[in-house]
Amino acid sequence: MTASKIPQHVAVIMDGNGRWAEQHGLPRIEGHRKGTQAVKRILKAAEDFGVKNITLFAFSVENWNRPKLEVAALMQLLESFLKEQKEQLVKREMRLRVLGRTSELPRSTQKQLRKTEQATQTFNNLTVGLALNYGSRTEVVDAVKAITLDAQEGLLDLNELDYEVFRQYLYTKEMPDPDLIIRTSGECRLSNFLLLQSAYSEIYLSDVLWPDFDKAEFGAALKAYASRERRFGKTAQQLTS
Repeated sequence: MTASKIPQHVAVIMDGNGRWAEQHGLPRIEGHRKGTQAVKRILKAAEDFGVKNITLFAFSVENWNRPKLEVAALMQLLESFLKEQKEQLVKREMRLRVLGRTSELPRSTQKQLRKTEQATQTFNNLTVGLALNYGSRTEVVDAVKAITLDAQEGLLDLNELDYEVFRQYLYTKEMPDPDLIIRTSGECRLSNFLLLQSAYSEIYLSDVLWPDFDKAEFGAALKAYASRERRFGKTAQQLTS
């Protein structure tokens, strides 16, 4: 696979932790715990393949509707993962970017996220977007609120508003729009994930549950992406002329 065929930004909807746990007769949190091992594998795979940006959908705004004990366990697992991986991110010069309404997360979780973001903010080997308390609709609402305030304060001329200006108000403003979106576990929906940014993304659906997702599966997704012709509304003839 040539470098020109490697997507700049891969976004992943990590699905199937609960079903994995159920299949193995384990509590749901054990599926999530196993899922963190898959995260480590895929960050290494992204680095090996030369991907420069990867965004992982870790916790949605809708996930607060899950049982309180599961949500609390997820936050504790996230904090432990960040503490454990901060040194690795620094060593491998990977930058962490948190996407979402982080102010609504537990304070201890916010503190650990800030520590990791600050420790990695100068790196550019691989930018890791972690979507936490994220929802595409709330992201757009937050962007519109910020645009309205800037317009009222004379910082933005609405006559100059286009998508390139609008995207500077999105959580993903420091990352390119995703070229490829991977969803695991056989589900076939975007689930309120990067809806605006994914307007021209290629989508790859994998039947593999997230805890079992590995470098080979990630490579298969990249291979499928490389075989596709991205037209962005143009005809095949226009692309070759």
